[in-house]
Amino acid sequence: MLLRLSLCIGALCSLVTANASIPNITITNSTSSIYQLSSDSEFAFVLETFLSMSNGGGAATGEVLRAASQIKPGNFESFYREFKFLADQIAHQATSIDAKRFPVSAREAHLRASTYYRAADFFLHGNASDPRIQSLWVSVLDHYDAAMQLLPDPPQKVEINGGRFQLPVYFYSPPKSSQANVTGGKGNRLPTILVSTGYDGAQQDLYHAMGKEILARGWNFVTYEGPGQPQVRREQNIGFIPDWWSTVTPIVDWLRTRDDVDVDRIALEGVSFGGQLAPLAATREHRLAALVAIDGMLDLQASTLQKFSPQLRQLFRSGNATAFDAATWAAYNKLDSTQFKWGIDQGLWSFNTTSPFEWLTIMGEMAISQPMLDNITCPVFVASGEDDDLAPGQPERMARMLGDKAHYHLFKTNVGAGEHCAIGAEPQLAYATLNWLDEVFKNQTSHS
Repeated sequence: MLLRLSLCIGALCSLVTANASIPNITITNSTSSIYQLSSDSEFAFVLETFLSMSNGGGAATGEVLRAASQIKPGNFESFYREFKFLADQIAHQATSIDAKRFPVSAREAHLRASTYYRAADFFLHGNASDPRIQSLWVSVLDHYDAAMQLLPDPPQKVEINGGRFQLPVYFYSPPKSSQANVTGGKGNRLPTILVSTGYDGAQQDLYHAMGKEILARGWNFVTYEGPGQPQVRREQNIGFIPDWWSTVTPIVDWLRTRDDVDVDRIALEGVSFGGQLAPLAATREHRLAALVAIDGMLDLQASTLQKFSPQLRQLFRSGNATAFDAATWAAYNKLDSTQFKWGIDQGLWSFNTTSPFEWLTIMGEMAISQPMLDNITCPVFVASGEDDDLAPGQPERMARMLGDKAHYHLFKTNVGAGEHCAIGAEPQLAYATLNWLDEVFKNQTSHS
């Protein structure tokens, strides 16, 4: 799942880039160009995201469209109820199948049930003590892991010690038939793509969004979650941390001990808020062959504050935490905005705080500056979506700041790829990012 915050109504800033190597762009996305499945714009975006998982086998279009038709716009309990009903029905199908005789049917049903339990949970985080946040997550993992065991090559599931926290990791090996297509292999050692989601996504989503495409190219596919992300937040009660490299470096250490990983061809990819987290990690972790930021982001706090009212922005910058929190909660209780309410709910939950001021303050500590980008030592793919309003202009700024290290790619609206992180156009996302990575890896091989 992917983050989109639009915390107040207002025109978004236009963007015109100053670097001739980056196209001139105007962001005009006050409404999405994608057909809306709900009159509530936030529900429509989330429904679109879950529908997009059909591209990778994590959902079925008819099932999601049926749920969408029954959900009441803006009603969080309605969203929960319809997806919980759907999840239970598909879970019953999954457990009723003789998995030994029909492993493919069982696996596909388990995967869809897992996705729908994730969807049922999505709007529940306003009450951090809601027991459904934990019970639904148990179902997510149970069905996902049951599906993974039915793959011809099940992934390895491990926990890596990050010192202050444990990092849940899935390591997927490609099928033998795909490995034959890898150029410049070193015995059994293969290129390896380490991927994380962002603000509200689960690593299980990544298998559907890009995992199959990576594995089909004969590369290892590895996912993880760190503090603030679904499993670590639920099981270890830890919110997002500014030193994100502390989550990546222990995993890179572990990957370098394996005899199936080409240590010279490890790439790090981040999706959504991961488009800031991955570059943040790469400012300290210098053993990466490549970095992919989808979509590139420098400072989520800045783009979030820009969508608050001028009065709230001024109050935040005054440093008066008590007054800012009071004013934010007053707006929360007054405004009838799913985007605003979910933005606060998810922000406080994922940063593990009850204070909007603290949430935004920690977020600001994660901003990436020019000197930090100067410390990145590998080539960087910077993606931008023509219809992405999460952090307008930041992918382009990141590419300009990186200079020759950057490869900038704009995903276009007119072919259905302009949404945040090219949601729904996963094949276009794959060919652009993975073809680029293939070239980077070939160059790495020639220099080895």
